[in-house]
Amino acid sequence: MEISNDMMLEVISGLIVIDKTGKVVYLNEACADYIKVNREKSIGKDINVVFPPSTMKKMLKGDKRFNIQYYFTEGRMSASSQVQIRKDGEVIGVLEYDMLEEVEQLDFFLERYSSALKEEIAYFREQTRKFAATKYSINSIIGSSSKIRDLKEQIEIAAMSTSTVLIQGETGTGKELVAHAIHNLSARACHDFVKVNGSGMAENLIESELFGYVEGAFTGAKAKGKKGKFELADRGTLFLDEINQMPMSIQPKLLRALQEGEISPVGSEEDVQVDVRLITASNQDLEKLVAENKFRADLFYRLNVFVVTIPPLRERLEDIPELVEHKVQELNREMGKNIVTIEPEVYDMLTGYDWPGNIRELYNRVESAMNYVQGDTLKKAHFNFRVDNSRLNMEALKKNDNPIEAIKREAERKLINETLSMFDNNKTQAAKYLKISRPLLYQKMKRLGIEE
Repeated sequence: MEISNDMMLEVISGLIVIDKTGKVVYLNEACADYIKVNREKSIGKDINVVFPPSTMKKMLKGDKRFNIQYYFTEGRMSASSQVQIRKDGEVIGVLEYDMLEEVEQLDFFLERYSSALKEEIAYFREQTRKFAATKYSINSIIGSSSKIRDLKEQIEIAAMSTSTVLIQGETGTGKELVAHAIHNLSARACHDFVKVNGSGMAENLIESELFGYVEGAFTGAKAKGKKGKFELADRGTLFLDEINQMPMSIQPKLLRALQEGEISPVGSEEDVQVDVRLITASNQDLEKLVAENKFRADLFYRLNVFVVTIPPLRERLEDIPELVEHKVQELNREMGKNIVTIEPEVYDMLTGYDWPGNIRELYNRVESAMNYVQGDTLKKAHFNFRVDNSRLNMEALKKNDNPIEAIKREAERKLINETLSMFDNNKTQAAKYLKISRPLLYQKMKRLGIEE
């Protein structure tokens, strides 16, 4: 029997090919099975939609003809070779094939060929163990707009630096994802990424959480004390989210940790040396908070060294189709759905909205809509927007005794409806976003006739 080229391609463990635009033009069954995608439906789609961690598109540029890439996905490790495909000196695509697909295969390779590499496999196992904490990379940032290209360039520059990074962006834009991406591209990628939310802890616990404590430091302290986040992030990266909510009483100690590389655990008379790269994030203007005496100026200047600004979704609406398709594929796996088509009307509707909750709100709406899909097509009818974008009814306002108050009332109703929709009707999160108490939110909803 004659052995055909197709037969040869199929027996290669995992093989995928993209063209010069980054679209998948071939993948064999072994590859499709390994990355858990439908082979036929993946052809013609962007590689980072089919397999978000892929770095193949980087090989489309530059003179580097060959590269070895290690992937850590769903707790598994693989080592792949990437090769540029050239014609008449021009790069027309990239081919990637798996050399090793399981840690056990790498163990066999080590035992047979090189005991000197056993330290590397230990590293890969440790990275796999930490997968849940470092699951995002720069390839997790979906979009092809100029705004996203600029953002990725900022991330790559920040990763090469050792300076403190301040990430600025509205709620729901993906600040933590950007922090992960910077860490994973940096020289500290093989060490821990530790995250802390400045608004997620009681003020009296923040100091011990950040700097740790020694035995007997306070009532209820653990017998042997406890390491704080700074010590846990030693040689790695510490991400402080919502730094704008850090209490003024903690800010001097945070400044000292940054300037001197030293921390003082609660109850200890000795300082502890730490080597930490700090990344912070804020959804408020820190410079404005400094002017209002709500944030220390010296700490602000120490944090404001390298600023990465994330654009809101309303400034990159052209990315919505990619974002939706990515989320649909992700939810297909999680929800057991098989949605393969999205009506064009869906994109018309979604790009006509200003997205105050940004990507988080978009993803929440897509997930909500997918619950109503019975077949393989996501339609406009599956979405339930709780907003009213209609123009003002001037004739109706003319008849109102107090048109200004009527407009204020309607604006308040619209804001509350949009906020509730953004947080899937979660009253606690909506009240926090609106900066009012939960009981007051209920009062306003009752007064404005908003259903609970």
